[in-house]
Amino acid sequence: MNAPSPRLQGLAPVIAADARLLILGSFPGAASLAAQQYYGHARNQFWPLLGAIWEIDLMALPYAGRLAELQRRGLGLWDIYASCRRQGSLDQAIEEPVFNDLASLRRLAPQLVLVVHNGGESARAMRQTAALGLPVLRLPSSSPANASWSFERKLAAWTEALARAGVRC
Repeated sequence: MNAPSPRLQGLAPVIAADARLLILGSFPGAASLAAQQYYGHARNQFWPLLGAIWEIDLMALPYAGRLAELQRRGLGLWDIYASCRRQGSLDQAIEEPVFNDLASLRRLAPQLVLVVHNGGESARAMRQTAALGLPVLRLPSSSPANASWSFERKLAAWTEALARAGVRC
């Protein structure tokens, strides 16, 4: 009999009170947890997507600089799960997830106008995020596992979502 996977703890929210858009992932992958950074896997397209939209090289900035740039532009980050058990990094391997306190988002960021889910596992919580009384969208996952969408196709969807929320470019 195999021992259960260890319970993993997610990352704290990165969201300022003036955030207009919140991007919700599912749960950090192994590389992100090891680095204690959102979207820390080298092949994840999250930072390159936002860099292309804003026409800046976010990957050239230290992590703290990337977070400051997001917050300066009115964007926040969090995950739907606070903790879970999982071997590896795939969303399909998530077991026994515990949700973050999504209801606290209205208190943390009263100027939110849009919540977007980064991929399918995160989007499974759309009912909970819709209860916040804000528009909710599902974006194509920035994960390297989402190879069915080209970078250009992802970029178009992400650009539209940021524009809809009025995130500063």
